[in-house]
Amino acid sequence: MSRRNTAKKRKISQDPIYNSKLVSMLTVRILKHGKKSIAQKIIYSSMQIIENKTQKNALEILEKAVRNTTPLVEVKARRIGGSTYQVPMEVRAYRGTNLALRWITKFAKQGAGKSMSIKLANEVINASNENGNSIRKREETHRMAEANKAFAHYRY
Repeated sequence: MSRRNTAKKRKISQDPIYNSKLVSMLTVRILKHGKKSIAQKIIYSSMQIIENKTQKNALEILEKAVRNTTPLVEVKARRIGGSTYQVPMEVRAYRGTNLALRWITKFAKQGAGKSMSIKLANEVINASNENGNSIRKREETHRMAEANKAFAHYRY
């Protein structure tokens, strides 16, 4: 982290098919070795699978999944007087969205067998129905923050 000045926030471009910034953020999370076209193919095929399974708009399901997975509070380690405390802090909107997308892709990648597009579609559908691993991760984050509420006065 630079001591001189803060990094400028980059503008996110919309993806070509859905004209959504959320889909392009998801593309970046799936990206491997800079192969953006492959990541986009995975996402678009998973969106087709979502539409076939749910008979609803895939973009709305994705938005609902991200909304359900976004954490409100998280814990950050803060070192005070030689001991480290887990201090609960509110999550800003952009970071919350990033965490949600990161968790969804992480648990989709961990799934066994099948293609990545099927695993991603299943994880998004589960998250939109408020179950699945990414929702469990959000609940765990909230529990950690709740357990360490006593250290909230160390917030910075």
